[in-house]
Amino acid sequence: MLAKVQEPYHRDRQQGTRNLNPQPYQAEYMGHKLHMDQNEKLAMYGVTHVVSIDGFSSKIVAHATMPIKNNLTIYEKVYRHAVVTYGMWDQVRVDHGTEFYLCLFVQELLAEHRHNRERRPYIQTTSTKNHTVERIWPEINQRVNYPVKMALVQMIDQETLDMDDPLIKYCTSNLSCQVSSIGVTRAVQAWNAHRIPGKGIPNVLAQDGCRKRVPEDLLPGPYEAADSYQQEMGNSLTRESVFGTNPFRSEEERIRAETQFSVLHPDIEVLFNSTVNRHYREFQESLIDLIDIARRNL
Repeated sequence: MLAKVQEPYHRDRQQGTRNLNPQPYQAEYMGHKLHMDQNEKLAMYGVTHVVSIDGFSSKIVAHATMPIKNNLTIYEKVYRHAVVTYGMWDQVRVDHGTEFYLCLFVQELLAEHRHNRERRPYIQTTSTKNHTVERIWPEINQRVNYPVKMALVQMIDQETLDMDDPLIKYCTSNLSCQVSSIGVTRAVQAWNAHRIPGKGIPNVLAQDGCRKRVPEDLLPGPYEAADSYQQEMGNSLTRESVFGTNPFRSEEERIRAETQFSVLHPDIEVLFNSTVNRHYREFQESLIDLIDIARRNL
């Protein structure tokens, strides 16, 4: 029957093309493989999440939320933080995105400090093959991204939020990053403490860290690393990424606006709690307050 309905597929099966089992994933120990990936479900609102996860333990060892994916931020808060805290990984695995260039540059720079130097210091694959880190995103989407997105979509539908306005874009990104970061931190803590069937608890499996530790001063700061990258590669990296237009002309103006906002909304966790429980009004009103404060301080 298959030969009649779908002859090319039937022919492939006869030749064994479809019967080849994929090679099972292997990570031999904590520090063997470090997977890094980004989530851009809220990118149109100025929110991007990046995580790094150890392949052996499945522990999320570092994460960061930022307005736009940025090489220096990812290097400092995700790669560098993970290596300083847990040690040096033999191999870093990422997709082909340019946002990981600085991480890969430093990983190769420190290749001689790894436990197993026979392995390639990093591998770039398609995101569909980075399954180890991809498994966390459904959790982040359900617990964080979708509730925040729903609150913002409602505001756009009600025409109370104009994402074509650079100031509104900046304020939306600013508050959404703060609120989302709380949710991601909670999701990461829950993930690292849960038991994975047939494997164990990530926190327990990762408790001894990587086999090779490196002193913190061996890892350059983000700006120093970016300077070295430019000298070595001949290309410059974006130092700071801003979503929309920063309305503040000075640090004093920004601090004054934040102080005024904190008087009205002293606890950002309250905003996340209400949003994740599908009560969007408090978050929506706080965003409108932030926009009004920003306009008054222009």
